[in-house]
Amino acid sequence: MEIERKFTIKELPADLDSYPSHHIEQGYLNTSPVIRIRKEDDEYYLTYKGSGMMAREETNLALNRESYLHLREKVDGKLISKRRYLIPLPHPAFQEKSGLPSPPADYQLTIELDIFDPPFAPLIMAEVEFGSKEAAEAFLPPCWFDEDVTYCQEYHNSYLALQA
Repeated sequence: MEIERKFTIKELPADLDSYPSHHIEQGYLNTSPVIRIRKEDDEYYLTYKGSGMMAREETNLALNRESYLHLREKVDGKLISKRRYLIPLPHPAFQEKSGLPSPPADYQLTIELDIFDPPFAPLIMAEVEFGSKEAAEAFLPPCWFDEDVTYCQEYHNSYLALQA
């Protein structure tokens, strides 16, 4: 189960180049259900995503390079290319009245910051994945996050690929 929230951002972190990153290229063979192919650096995947906006089933299967290139010729719309930075978020904040137990002192989340290449630039999005719907709903984003676009279809990659 993938449980994530998506945000636009106000500003990039000043030390962005100090974080690990991956180059991602992905395309969509189908959008309902979502069937996606992805190249992340030198790894290749076929992904099935069930219905939903914040929480949905997700299954990844490994592909080899040849299979990826074969399927890439069959994608609908545009390929999406982006740089994903993995930014640790130590001691994330949650609403106090959420009913969640206090996380351990060493608890941290990871912000996946995507900087899109043309034709989607200058789009920049942040995603945060959670272990439960309750944690996702109680999450208080850092001050450099802007609008919560989790439930906005136009910010989902499968939608973007068909619009450009």
